[in-house]
Amino acid sequence: MNLLILGATGPTGRHVVDLALASGDRVTVLARRPEALEDLADRVDVIVGDATSQRDVAKATIGQDVVVSALGRSTSIRSDDLFTRAATAVIGAAGEQNVSRLVWLSSFGVGDTYRSASVVQKIVYSTFLRNIYANKELSEQAIRSSGLNWTLVYPTMLTKGPAKGTYLVGERLPMRGNPAISRTDVADFLHKAAHDPSWIHRDAVITD
Repeated sequence: MNLLILGATGPTGRHVVDLALASGDRVTVLARRPEALEDLADRVDVIVGDATSQRDVAKATIGQDVVVSALGRSTSIRSDDLFTRAATAVIGAAGEQNVSRLVWLSSFGVGDTYRSASVVQKIVYSTFLRNIYANKELSEQAIRSSGLNWTLVYPTMLTKGPAKGTYLVGERLPMRGNPAISRTDVADFLHKAAHDPSWIHRDAVITD
């Protein structure tokens, strides 16, 4: 399968790249800092560009089967409209290149998933993460109405821990306290969802 991975230089995206290569996928990445992927220079197709530019995304989308977005703001609590701008670019580029499949990384607590959050989670989401979550919700509204074959992935708090491989996935999951999941396990699901049509037009809440 031909995969375009956005956010490949980030901590979750890099795990997706590694999993895709290990499974035999042909991987293309769109990156502003291609030097961050120098160790993979002979194994991935690197397109220099910005995920918020429709022109750049369209160039990278040529010949792809699936677009996987692992874009994030690292430790920042400000969105700078990253997610809405990227969603607009991806939707437009996918239409140009006739690529319909999109797997999009979000965060638990965005949109309707907020209603399933624990009290502790809701406090965090409505205060510290309010700005970034609002932008993510707007981006997902655009994706849902885009006509693409989307999957929206909602992990709980991300950690740097090792993969467990025993994580829980469902359209709705009960939450207590402040659950978490490793970036490696999230990447595993993103890659699997890209290959699994049963997740088309579904939300996937994921946690350990």
